Amino acid sequence: MDLRRLEVFCKVYELKSFSRAGKACLLSQPTVSEHIRHLETHLNVRLFDRLGREVAPTRAGEILYNYARRMLNLKREASLTLERYRGKMSGDLELGGSTIPGQYILPSLIGRFKDNFADIFIKLVIADTMKITNMVLDGGLELGVVGAKMKNNKLQFEQLFDDELVLAVSPDHRWAKRSAIRLEELPQAPFIMREQGSGTRMAMLEILEQAGLESQKLKVVAVRQAIKAKVGVSILSRRAIADELQFDQLCHIPVKGLSLTRHFYLVTHKKRSRSPLGQAFVDYLIDNRDSGT
Repeated sequence: MDLRRLEVFCKVYELKSFSRAGKACLLSQPTVSEHIRHLETHLNVRLFDRLGREVAPTRAGEILYNYARRMLNLKREASLTLERYRGKMSGDLELGGSTIPGQYILPSLIGRFKDNFADIFIKLVIADTMKITNMVLDGGLELGVVGAKMKNNKLQFEQLFDDELVLAVSPDHRWAKRSAIRLEELPQAPFIMREQGSGTRMAMLEILEQAGLESQKLKVVAVRQAIKAKVGVSILSRRAIADELQFDQLCHIPVKGLSLTRHFYLVTHKKRSRSPLGQAFVDYLIDNRDSGT
């Protein structure tokens, strides 16, 4: 089976379009169509349903995609292993970071890693914890750094960095001058909740429930309304609001008896082989755990 045709097939699958796949592969749309036609003829199955300007994979297309990604990953792994054997590290690595590590930790680590390897290209995908984890699970990303562990026996989570969550309020809020509040006071204020899938949200809710405060007791409000009214409070990563705290645009109020420390985790697929470049970056992350604190 021709690997180049599999590369084109995967692009059509991922981009849901022959024309977009053609642009990504530097091919004309008729050439892309010809590659897919050859595959369908060779396999005697229909791989895509044509839906106007977009296409949708058939069940056969979904099955082939999983195998095609593995074959292409093995091809890349073989090339990188041979280059590493020759004393050269090159190639591409696509990794994911949930919002906080993706914006505040990984960019500087990636920059320092690339200083040692001029011929590599690293693409960082930033999304919420759930999306990054699902992309690692589906094979779209080789690895990710996320803010919460998900329950899935196909995935491996390794603790990397620590993070501090803080209760943040507006300087005009009635708690702003307080030295601390009690946990049982938290439901008294409108509470700004991060979106579903956020690692900060998952970690925060777990910490609060372990301390005895059920999430249903919080008066959750829409973010826009709370900010406009300057009455909403939220528990956020200190990294995310460091500038606002420094310039007194927000205040940090301790919660008595509550430790708001959470962790960031390296997430990888247990059964997928790791490319030499991916393994080198994982080793680098583990060796530089303290750089993320």
